[in-house]
Amino acid sequence: MQLFRGLSHCRADERGVAVAIGNFDGVHLGHQALLAAARAAAAGSGARLGVLTFEPHPREFLDPAGAPPRLMRLAEKVSALAALGVEQLVVLRFDARLQGQSPDRFVREVLAAGLGARHVVVGEGFRYGCRREGSVESLRAAGESLGYEVIAVPSVQVDGERVSSTRVRAALAAGDLAVARRLLGRDYSITGRVVPGQRLGRQLGYPTANFRLHPSAVALRGIYAVRVQGIAGRPAAAAVASLGTRPTVGGVEPLLEAHVFDFQGDLYGERLTVEFVDRLRDEERFASLEALVEQMHADAVRAREILAARAA
Repeated sequence: MQLFRGLSHCRADERGVAVAIGNFDGVHLGHQALLAAARAAAAGSGARLGVLTFEPHPREFLDPAGAPPRLMRLAEKVSALAALGVEQLVVLRFDARLQGQSPDRFVREVLAAGLGARHVVVGEGFRYGCRREGSVESLRAAGESLGYEVIAVPSVQVDGERVSSTRVRAALAAGDLAVARRLLGRDYSITGRVVPGQRLGRQLGYPTANFRLHPSAVALRGIYAVRVQGIAGRPAAAAVASLGTRPTVGGVEPLLEAHVFDFQGDLYGERLTVEFVDRLRDEERFASLEALVEQMHADAVRAREILAARAA
């Protein structure tokens, strides 16, 4: 997959795409429906399958303090889109200039001149341009003169409601991984590089792979039964994980710690994916390390049982 930060690096021979437009946070079933429609359009005309997305998320630019946590960091989004067959990903910087761009200028400069779009795939409620004045209807009208087709994809429904990143976040915050799984079409996961920690887990009998997380990228908290992907020779390693600030030992910043069962080795620097299978409990502050270790034993037993049942 080709990744472009902005339009200036797209050569003339790299234009002419079937492009799906959106934030794609989480790459949930609704996003996958957009990609399926764009893929079908691309196959029918010989165009390349493309995605146009934005960084930072528009809500992070417009309301930094009130923006919701991300379901994916940009690197995770790139990997997820590549795995779904996207051939060209264009990431536009969302800033004051882009925010103030008129709908007409957006379609002419970005879609027509920048991407040479043949097919533009959006959700049925898509809005764009300054003050969100552009609509699917205006996008389609512009396409008639600029030479692109507009495909408006109906929303995907799960349990009678529209699939959205907001619903996924709400399910994760409530600890309902089953609902999140139905909305995403897969287990929710976090990918990152293992970093050195304080080695406290090792001293307590539970060595962990540690992943530092930006607060804006933490959509859930608690203790979980998880699978860890990416360990050489172990395609899906059973583990128990904690995601939080570790209040018992005075932690402040969010940290994901995964204890991989029956594993001996060094994972520092490895890029791993932690898949969240089931929620065990909230993070707690314990009166002593002894009480913490006792609970860790219970968490490990339960996590093993859950993961064994899931694998059966």
